[in-house]
Amino acid sequence: MNETAASKVLEILEEAQAPVSGEKMAAKLGLSRNSVWKAVEKLREEGYEIEAATNRGYFLKSEENVLSPAAIREKLKGAARIVVIDVREQVTSTNTVLKEIAEKGGAEGMVVIARQQSMGKGRLGRSFLSPKGTGLYMSVLLHPKFSAEESLSITTAAAVAVAKAAEEISGLPGQIKWVNDVYVKGKKVCGILTEASVDFENNGLHYAVLGIGVNLLEPTGGFPEELREMAGALFSEELPKGAMTSLAAGILNHFFEYYSALPERAFLEEYRKRSLLTGLEVTFTQGGVSEQGLVLGVDDEVRLIVWTRAGEKKHLSAGEVTLKKDFLKALKQGDI
Repeated sequence: MNETAASKVLEILEEAQAPVSGEKMAAKLGLSRNSVWKAVEKLREEGYEIEAATNRGYFLKSEENVLSPAAIREKLKGAARIVVIDVREQVTSTNTVLKEIAEKGGAEGMVVIARQQSMGKGRLGRSFLSPKGTGLYMSVLLHPKFSAEESLSITTAAAVAVAKAAEEISGLPGQIKWVNDVYVKGKKVCGILTEASVDFENNGLHYAVLGIGVNLLEPTGGFPEELREMAGALFSEELPKGAMTSLAAGILNHFFEYYSALPERAFLEEYRKRSLLTGLEVTFTQGGVSEQGLVLGVDDEVRLIVWTRAGEKKHLSAGEVTLKKDFLKALKQGDI
């Protein structure tokens, strides 16, 4: 189905004050009635609630939080305008889908968004809960022109992009737990996973797939028991009008602004300002060995600087960092 036809039908339905017949839309757009019907079906697949009134025509019931390529593209600007968006009803994982596309030569800027994932992926082999209607699940295909060592910058730039976009739609300040988790009010609302194919001959990347999952609402019945202490959402009751679309566009706008400047890290000061760990005692694990230390900050290569209890300064480019539960509890309660 021609996407332009679908967007034109949507425009007519948005402006209409009463049901519009397929015949009338076909005449106005210079299309066949069958083409109008296909356009309506495509819009329904994208999540628009379009009903047919007997002998009167179609009317748009709701579009408050529909994720459609056209609606997101309208909000894109600058470097983000290169993206091509594919919204799907359900996938195993947007990263898995996009990696398959990348292996077949997919272009930079391809974006897959799913309304639901059956096998959402997190770091270190963990899963990411992805029920329908409560989150934004999105992956972006990149063909970086810099070295493989710079791949950490993709993830950290994305963390800043998410924190800023989430703050813009919710009014709540987003903090970043190194390296890739975004926290709001002491709970994790976003996870980011970058998967890459390395070109060992030139120490570069064949491609990178940036996966982003954001919780906008708690799932029906709440988060599973094992996630309740840690997981949170941007909104507690219902989504503001257009929140999903604005969040998706905001993340893409901010990310591509930073990505287009790499290897210059234009996002670094914002990352440092939002760092959740700076000044805290943490436990960090590398190579199966755990140590404790004080986080001094983030260096110019976006590595975590830790002063260990053994009196050694370490710069971490990878690893797992955990916080004391009493700190997170105080943060949730607003005592910090």
